[in-house]
Amino acid sequence: MSERITVVYPGSFDPVTNGHLDIIERSLSIFDRVIVALLINVDKQPLFPVEERVDMLKTVTAQWPRVDVETFDGLLVNYALQRGAKAIVRGIRALSDFEYEFQMALMNRRMQPQIETVFMMPAEKYSYVSSRLVREIYKLGGATPGLIPDVVEQRMKQIKY
Repeated sequence: MSERITVVYPGSFDPVTNGHLDIIERSLSIFDRVIVALLINVDKQPLFPVEERVDMLKTVTAQWPRVDVETFDGLLVNYALQRGAKAIVRGIRALSDFEYEFQMALMNRRMQPQIETVFMMPAEKYSYVSSRLVREIYKLGGATPGLIPDVVEQRMKQIKY
């Protein structure tokens, strides 16, 4: 029997986008278990509180029984090691993402050499989608059809800017 491989897909997911879901689904085609790990960052002012982001993530990933949604703080590689993960999955949309993620991957490898980093590209239709852009569009009164799950869109409509 082969070893089951767990990976961690970290992020703020504020809000979760269809690009995130694409990376999760692609990860499930390669790995046995995906832990979607929401970073708790007290220095940021998120659009949605942690509990609401966790709830939305659990809702939109419920279709995949091999996905767990958790929160973490501290060093990602230490969290991945504690959860028994063999790798960290990171989405890469553009060259600018790669530069930052490459530096992080090398530092993570230095701290925990047994944890690999796997870069994945989303489907082309999501290659420009980011949580930051979705927040900006909503704040300026724009619509984001097809960029975020329906449950996220409904919750964003409840926010007063």
